[in-house]
Amino acid sequence: MPSVRYDRINEEIKKALSEIVRDMKDPRISPMTTILLAEATNDLKLCKVKVSVYDKDDEVRKATVAQLNRAEGFIARELGRRIDIRRIPTLKFTLDDSIEYAVHIAEIIDRLKAERAANGSSEDGDAEQDPERIGKTEK
Repeated sequence: MPSVRYDRINEEIKKALSEIVRDMKDPRISPMTTILLAEATNDLKLCKVKVSVYDKDDEVRKATVAQLNRAEGFIARELGRRIDIRRIPTLKFTLDDSIEYAVHIAEIIDRLKAERAANGSSEDGDAEQDPERIGKTEK
């Protein structure tokens, strides 16, 4: 069970990494890059960093994460300057597509709502007209 101390360290690392990535001038790193999670081990040797890149092109997302991993030394040095911890962990950046997935699901829901509005029917109205559909969901 992680302690409160390590939760605070992880949050400080996340905040500092967000600032560092935002301040980087590298054109190979997408400006739509967000640090979602920083999870350091208890001995502070390794820190897994989940990164979200909001870009339609999958190649841009992969290239951004690859460039962050290549710039790990520079980022770690900057991290050491910004926060005071006994050891600067080795950073491992991985792509997290949960935000893109959530946006995709929201688009599907919006499209379904628009289709229902265009058909002039609602789920409740259909259920009232057809007693067999009460309590059943559409697939």
